[in-house]
Amino acid sequence: MRLTSQSTMSQYSANFILLPIPEYPVLDCVPNKIIKLVVLGGSNVGKTALVVRFLTKRFIGDYEPNTGALYSRKFNIDGEQISLQVQDTPFVSLEDDNDNICCQEQINRSIYWADGFVFVYSITDYNSYRLIRPLYQHIRKIHPNANIPLLLMANKGDLLRARQVSSKEGLQLASELGGTYSEVSARENCEGVQEAFQHLCQELSRMIGSCNGEKRRGLHLIRPKSPNMQDLKRRLKQALTSKGKSATTL
Repeated sequence: MRLTSQSTMSQYSANFILLPIPEYPVLDCVPNKIIKLVVLGGSNVGKTALVVRFLTKRFIGDYEPNTGALYSRKFNIDGEQISLQVQDTPFVSLEDDNDNICCQEQINRSIYWADGFVFVYSITDYNSYRLIRPLYQHIRKIHPNANIPLLLMANKGDLLRARQVSSKEGLQLASELGGTYSEVSARENCEGVQEAFQHLCQELSRMIGSCNGEKRRGLHLIRPKSPNMQDLKRRLKQALTSKGKSATTL
């Protein structure tokens, strides 16, 4: 698989294995389907780390404040070329002690635009878990009658001693919302992150294929000239440089 950028700079490539789907060469043609995902959740739950882990297999621990980035890549599902767009978003919060969502208009537009939803919370932060149900209800206000394919990701699964949310609570919530559940660690569990995203993409691909040409919902978001792959390259380079300096000091 190839991570693609529209930039005139040299492309950044990363291998990505779809299991159990066989890997196919990227074709020089327009993809038959476009799958649009939006990643939502509270502050410091690891949304961007999960997106980068999924797209590049790499983990970066530190990020600049998230203002929302749109990433794009092409891959194949069941022999059909798919164009995947992943919208990372700023954090969502609750208003005071209420169950009302406080979010930027940019997030509302992303919710309206998306085909599928990835909800992220940290197992070390109960408030980030408590945010998910009101967030789902907020999405329901925007899509009152639509089928909402969703993935509930419990991140930071490597920090078991700091756990505040049990796996049982995560499973129950996913069942209540009608989605799938995956407890992962962006830091240590690359395969788990990829498999969770891939499962949602497969579900969406089948759903889009069954629409029989019916008009899909969503706004056309203005995409950046480069889908933030230059920024991703810069972050990876900084992380590798930092690791090299640390090794030298040791």
